[in-house]
Amino acid sequence: MAVLVLDAAHVRELFTPAEATRAMRDALTALARDEVHQPLRMVVRPPGAKGLMAVMPSYRGGGRAAYGLKSVCVFHDNPRLGKDAHQGAVLLFSAETGELRALMNASAITEIRTAAVSALATDLLARPDAGDLAILGAGVQARAHLAALAGVRTLRRVRVAGRDPERLRRFAGEAAAWSPVPVEACDSAEAAVTGADLIVTVTTSAEPVIRREWIAPGAHINAVGSSIPTAREIDTATMADAALFVDRRESTVNESGDYLFAAAEGAIGPDSIRAELGSVLIGAAPGRTDDKEITLFKSLGLAVEDLVSADLLYAEAQRLGVGTWVDY
Repeated sequence: MAVLVLDAAHVRELFTPAEATRAMRDALTALARDEVHQPLRMVVRPPGAKGLMAVMPSYRGGGRAAYGLKSVCVFHDNPRLGKDAHQGAVLLFSAETGELRALMNASAITEIRTAAVSALATDLLARPDAGDLAILGAGVQARAHLAALAGVRTLRRVRVAGRDPERLRRFAGEAAAWSPVPVEACDSAEAAVTGADLIVTVTTSAEPVIRREWIAPGAHINAVGSSIPTAREIDTATMADAALFVDRRESTVNESGDYLFAAAEGAIGPDSIRAELGSVLIGAAPGRTDDKEITLFKSLGLAVEDLVSADLLYAEAQRLGVGTWVDY
């Protein structure tokens, strides 16, 4: 049996932001139609150890049946070493025999598919004329989100804020080579967010980085950085005032610090979640209701997103002769 191995360069070659956004539409539609079996992720946090490990299995039925598993370590100090905070692998298995079909770089898949889901949410929920983008964070996901959102809205202005001034300046300088508009480095999150109608939070902060009074009427927020119960980027007032959309309800009420902190303060509850993104995609739930409504998509990242990404990459690699095949 031969197994396909795709490194980060192969993944980026095959998985463009536009292709990834279409794939995430497929993944979340399948989830909404109950074609996916996906338990909550298991997170391993050894006392005293650096980082954590998340294990994310899933199965998709129907005409694209397959098993998938992502095992990823999250080390938030890695960017200081010039490495992605997410390190691991995505495995793709045959639904017919259980044989391993592919091993792929999880950092690159996570980077691209996470931004693609935000682009899909933006396309569904943001006002059609939205184009003033604020990004909080200046790492891997900031770069990926700028590229992905430029594919679904015509950007007029991009402002970025972050904790490390040097890293922020470097990001703005590098983005100038490919961003559709110049990237402005701001001294504060407030300066970046004020007046923006598209907002992305992709930080590693454990405390809110955004405040309700900064947010303009009609803005759309993609809250991405926090994926654990003990950290949040969004303040309680914003969570309470926004129309809240999620990738998956079960994951949100169990894993999202943005949700859980606000819920603990009595500001929101399960009924505050208007819909899963997939339900909006299939027309089973409404999206934005008016131009002044603040919409917020809380992204956690789902195993089915990795499975669908790997399945698409496997097919493309076969078609184009990309990657390395090894006997297993």
